[in-house]
Amino acid sequence: MICSTISPAKINTFLAVDPPDHSNFHPIRSYFQSISLADHLQIQDSPSGKDELICNWPNLPENNTLTKTLRLARELVPIAPLRITLTKVIPNEAGLGGGSSNAAALLRCLNHINPEFVTAQFAREIAFAVGADVPYFLTGGLAQVEGYGEIIKPLPDRPRQHLVVVKPSEGMPTPLAYKKLDQAPRPAKLFPENHDTYYNDFERVAPCICGDIAERLQVHGATAALMTGSGTAVFGVFPTDSAAAQALPFLESENLGELFLCHTLAREESLCTTLSS
Repeated sequence: MICSTISPAKINTFLAVDPPDHSNFHPIRSYFQSISLADHLQIQDSPSGKDELICNWPNLPENNTLTKTLRLARELVPIAPLRITLTKVIPNEAGLGGGSSNAAALLRCLNHINPEFVTAQFAREIAFAVGADVPYFLTGGLAQVEGYGEIIKPLPDRPRQHLVVVKPSEGMPTPLAYKKLDQAPRPAKLFPENHDTYYNDFERVAPCICGDIAERLQVHGATAALMTGSGTAVFGVFPTDSAAAQALPFLESENLGELFLCHTLAREESLCTTLSS
């Protein structure tokens, strides 16, 4: 049996981060949205009798969210050796959730292949143990996320939005982003009633290039532009797909970083998983 699934990136259209609490974790309030910029994951029984991870990125760490997910799941349920084929597109240190999405994609496939062992509830428990963003990727689409990432309220799909995502060469490791944010005073922000209100606390501590990218996206037709997550990727929202496509050559000429033409995904699209023999 072969299971194949999409592993989409996400953007945060709103992200407010509270100071660390007694457990030294940061509660958040955020709107997450899946986008068509995506990795792809395929799993099947390993013909060699041992786990195999095949990836088009040679620099994928040996210890990653996929190996962590498998290790935690196997502590509780029997899972045969797997061949995992991961096709990476989502850049790292971008705030796009690529590693978290990969972990959730693996859990979805395990649930499809072994639903009696890897139940939906089991997948959610493992997801939260792997990382704060992983549970969201089991829900996908547009969602309101609170707490440490465990409070997830699915929201109705909105009309498709057309995006250009720019990933500058400069990255921002998540622990460093939080450390810098803790040193920056900021007001508490509640959820906006209007989903077209774009805000991210991490923009306070982002590299200057992120602000420059947001400005250039708007110069070239974006109606809004914002850094996603802890950075450093910046997305621009365009009125049409043709407007986004027309902006690409101008943005490319400015050498801002990697460019991705994409769009938001409905929930069903973001969870698309298939089984074949």
